[in-house]
Amino acid sequence: MLDVEVVPGRSLGSEQWEFVLGMTFTQAVNILRRQYRIIKDVQVIYCESVPLTLDLVLNLTQDGIKLIFDSFNQRLKIIEIYDLHKIKLKYCGKHFNSPLVLPTIEQIDGSFGATKPAVYDAAQQLFTINFRGLSFLFPIPADAKFEQPSVHGLGSIPLPSKTSVQVSRIYIYGGSNPQESKAPPIPSSCFCGNVFCEYTETLEQDGVPLGLKFHLLVDASGQSRSPDAKRQAVVRTVTFGDSCQDVMSSLGAPNKIFFKSEDKMRIHSRSFHKDQPRTSDYFYNYFTIGVDILFDASTHCVKKFILHANFPGHYNFNIYHRCNFEILLPNTRFNREDEHNESPLSITTFTKWDTLNHRLIRSTQKPVVLNRASAMNTTNPFGSTFCYGVLNLIFEVMPNNHLASVTMYDPTVASMETLD
Repeated sequence: MLDVEVVPGRSLGSEQWEFVLGMTFTQAVNILRRQYRIIKDVQVIYCESVPLTLDLVLNLTQDGIKLIFDSFNQRLKIIEIYDLHKIKLKYCGKHFNSPLVLPTIEQIDGSFGATKPAVYDAAQQLFTINFRGLSFLFPIPADAKFEQPSVHGLGSIPLPSKTSVQVSRIYIYGGSNPQESKAPPIPSSCFCGNVFCEYTETLEQDGVPLGLKFHLLVDASGQSRSPDAKRQAVVRTVTFGDSCQDVMSSLGAPNKIFFKSEDKMRIHSRSFHKDQPRTSDYFYNYFTIGVDILFDASTHCVKKFILHANFPGHYNFNIYHRCNFEILLPNTRFNREDEHNESPLSITTFTKWDTLNHRLIRSTQKPVVLNRASAMNTTNPFGSTFCYGVLNLIFEVMPNNHLASVTMYDPTVASMETLD
């Protein structure tokens, strides 16, 4: 049984780990992986067809906890404790819920000092007491008959026996009530030396893409003693042709470097020769930014970017943080069948392909089928995705019409190695 501390409006955790409001989905999953001996049976709940409509949820079924993440920014916005029999809870070091301490109205009143009136929901027969960042729900027995009273505190609720009524649910959130709560910014305690990206936009000149502009968040706590200076926004650019040193100076060291072991498309390249030396291009993987940057093995310069949307139900889900990108295409008619629309086209992480395809491709154009598989698993449980090429862009589309990733490669480089 977990024994955790409740911090209103902030977190739920122990001395070894902590779920903090505003932390990313990936960080919460990493905590669960490290605590696999203690926290077991975790469910990931999402809507496959419309993943942005419902929240993304991690359900800790054996511990009675739900971690609710905003589906757009994928940051923790609500912590729900829905089964208090499976967990020990304390506040300021003292238990208010455990096998020996029942979470009755009097216990909650004594532990938290309720000063606000309780809210009664006659339809659900629930009393709710709200603090800032914390709410308790008390179910009323079905045989208790009374109209909505004028309640001045928990102790004044007109019940026959207040000790028989116990908390059924607890919500930890940011703001004044859970219905209007939003995921806060990433807290400084979750940076851990990482760099996060608020959004990414393309750089272009005369309709030709030059690279990417990253709006980053960094932890500047080592540069100032002021708490307000811990989170600092910076802007960095990376363009095609930049060297490894240029990229590391702008974005920092990558989380991982991946060398392409197989270049299956190289045989289609104009510069392919059987006797050429076997050198391998390599990626800089920036997981917290949601971007892969491909370098040429010979020149060691940037020749491709891959932007990851990180939608649940995709093969690479939770490897990368979501890259909130915006790609502005010039007012060029890509699809000659669409003769009446020459306005600029803005493509974001949340743009669906069925709103783009009539402007970008012909009706007769067929996609390339991409079916990923690993050395351990020969099949992809999430199914294939479709790839469409437009100018120097490749859109990877999921079955629900959301963009799984967008690949942008240097238009001046004649290469077929765009799907690797």
